[in-house]
Amino acid sequence: MLFRDIPGLENIKATLRRSVRNSHLAHAQLFDYPTGGAGLAMALAFSTYINCENRNEEDACGTCASCAKMSKLIHPDFHFIFPIATSKKVDGKTSEAFLPLWRSFLLENPYRVLPDWLDHIGADNKQGNISVEEARGILRKLSVKAYEGEYKILLIWKPDIMNAASSNAILKILEEPPEKTLFLLISDQSDKLLTTIISRTQRITIPAFTDSEIKTYLKQNDATDAMANQVAFLSDGNMAEALKLVQEEQDDRSAWFADWMRSSYKFDVAHLVKLSDNYDVMSKEKQKGLLEYALRLFRDMLVWSHGAGELLRVPQEELTFVQNFSKTVNFESLERMIGEVNTAYYHIERNVRAKMVFLDLSLTVAQFFQRR
Repeated sequence: MLFRDIPGLENIKATLRRSVRNSHLAHAQLFDYPTGGAGLAMALAFSTYINCENRNEEDACGTCASCAKMSKLIHPDFHFIFPIATSKKVDGKTSEAFLPLWRSFLLENPYRVLPDWLDHIGADNKQGNISVEEARGILRKLSVKAYEGEYKILLIWKPDIMNAASSNAILKILEEPPEKTLFLLISDQSDKLLTTIISRTQRITIPAFTDSEIKTYLKQNDATDAMANQVAFLSDGNMAEALKLVQEEQDDRSAWFADWMRSSYKFDVAHLVKLSDNYDVMSKEKQKGLLEYALRLFRDMLVWSHGAGELLRVPQEELTFVQNFSKTVNFESLERMIGEVNTAYYHIERNVRAKMVFLDLSLTVAQFFQRR
């Protein structure tokens, strides 16, 4: 991973490069980023830059021996600790045993969230954990001198899920770090970290991606303009969510929503039953995704009806629909629609028959329209 592979965030990249060139590297750094953001990708690019043999002012060279090993995540001076859980795929109790799966997971896509990783290792809905034994074993990993690079680097992903014992073990190491060793803590929930850990790190706050950065990245990865625009709106700065939507969404949510609302407005029960049948055969994630999209559009209708249209982040095709559709419902009805969709989402999560949930929702929503 190189800096140039990450869309935007130029100020953060410049700060990290400058710290390396000026040899002002804090021994422990906290990459604090929003869910689905660039924290993990930025830490990988930063680590590559640190030990690159021919780096320039803008980026690592990408071709030297160090960069070649970093590109495969097999550099001998680069170590990982990450959450693990009991898995059918791996028989082990430390990150070391999961490294082959971890490498394939990151090389496929560096914008990841914890549920993606637990699915990848076949954790079967178990919670991930960084054990106290693994935290105490850090010194064994870092006790020897760097093999090839100037620094040994330990990347700890999701330290925010550590329990008190693990956190205290990490804290002791941060208080007395080995020489020429860097600790990179990568967290999208830094508020769950011990304040004593935060106080011993240099905090690097990485903002969410902008819509334009997500669009650019998706287009570079073969998404159409229409898909990139819609996904950027839905993902709200979350690159992990954007990439997931592109993989799952080859159909058009906006067209589905418009069809559903028109049928509800006309009280076309036959078509609503047909839509319910189609909804029933979708995956649960897709069912939830459609309801999330409905909630976003209802929210935008509320904003528009309050005369604050300049605050909307809606693509032009959705904006026209929001403007026209807002005329058919009043403020109170929109609030009630939002409540009904939230209830439907709750029932879908708890495995109520999707067809029943959706049809009930449709018939209820249909009553809230102002018909001429």
